Amino acid sequence: SDATISTWHVKAGDAVKRDQNLVDIETDKVVLEVVAPADGVLAEIKHDEGDTVAADDVIGIVEAGGSAGGSSSKSDDSKSESSSESKDDGGDNEVAGPAVRRLLGEHGLKPSDVKGTGKGGRVTKEDVEKHVKGQSSSKSSDSSSKQQSSQPAVSGDRDQKRVPMTRLRKRIAERLLQAKNDTAMLTTFNEINMKPIMDLRKKYKDVFEETHGTRLGFMGFYVKAVTEALKRFPDVNASIDGDDIVYHNFFDISIAVSTPRGLVTPVLRDTDRLSIADMENGIRDLAIKGRDGKLTMDEMQGGNFTITNGGVFGSLLSTPILNPPQSAILGMHKIQERAMVVDGKIEILPMMYLALSYDHRIIDGKQSVGFLVTVKELLEDPQRLILDI
Repeated sequence: SDATISTWHVKAGDAVKRDQNLVDIETDKVVLEVVAPADGVLAEIKHDEGDTVAADDVIGIVEAGGSAGGSSSKSDDSKSESSSESKDDGGDNEVAGPAVRRLLGEHGLKPSDVKGTGKGGRVTKEDVEKHVKGQSSSKSSDSSSKQQSSQPAVSGDRDQKRVPMTRLRKRIAERLLQAKNDTAMLTTFNEINMKPIMDLRKKYKDVFEETHGTRLGFMGFYVKAVTEALKRFPDVNASIDGDDIVYHNFFDISIAVSTPRGLVTPVLRDTDRLSIADMENGIRDLAIKGRDGKLTMDEMQGGNFTITNGGVFGSLLSTPILNPPQSAILGMHKIQERAMVVDGKIEILPMMYLALSYDHRIIDGKQSVGFLVTVKELLEDPQRLILDI
């Protein structure tokens, strides 16, 4: 329904080509590119970076067929219009954009009151915020001078930087609070011996990559094991809708992906029909799209279960938080060699902790532990994944 103007890639008056990316707009989940509808000139930018716009708002005007330096009559007209406007508002339009003027109005300021640091002396939002903070600090300096005199002096650089939260980060915060407040979340743990899978990867990784054109990682095994466990424990693949329990007869698994903008969970669909090679290719594509900000809304929506792999960042153990309306999330962690007792003897084995967070309203302890033990058994004996036993 609405979005935030993230980045303008062209300026007003620049020549543009058809399908050229003009501006990025950021929604709660994805970054969308707005492209030029035809060859021409970006005649006007109606909303600056940082503005919130509705779905039907006009954010800029492209004049089809125009050229950046070929519209002299229009430029003369625009000059006369801008000069007449400047008489009314004292040249404010020349030194401040619409969003900045609106911010100035909220604080009862004029552009001439603020020192502009932008191109050509233009006043930016940061300039206004800095000016307002300076005013408030000067007003409070007298009242706080006595307190400051009694406090010890602090040396060194103690500057602060304040930046607004992105829409994605705001949405993540809302979802995390929703999961905390609306679910009866509990976490159960187990550990697995990763040596069988590591031996299998070492033996077949080269021929696997030659055959399928993708690297043989761990995520393919994780997704395969989780899919098989979901078949055996349908409550873990279900969700609560009001007073009803919705059982899903398909297997769409969300994969947590870290991006420069924050953590997102794109969906790998119909995993029961995919081979390990298909899963590895799908996960790689989602990770690349997430990194480049190319994920679509369809790729972000849905999902019945989530896998998050904090082990890639070195996490040894954690309690993952639910991804509503899903009922469970599986956390994979760092593989670390530990001394384990095997048949009465101590062996050094590559071990990994598993953590399953689940909604206790729908999943009981018996089901959660059974699900986690099934994942453990399948990963510790990967041949069972192939034989479906």
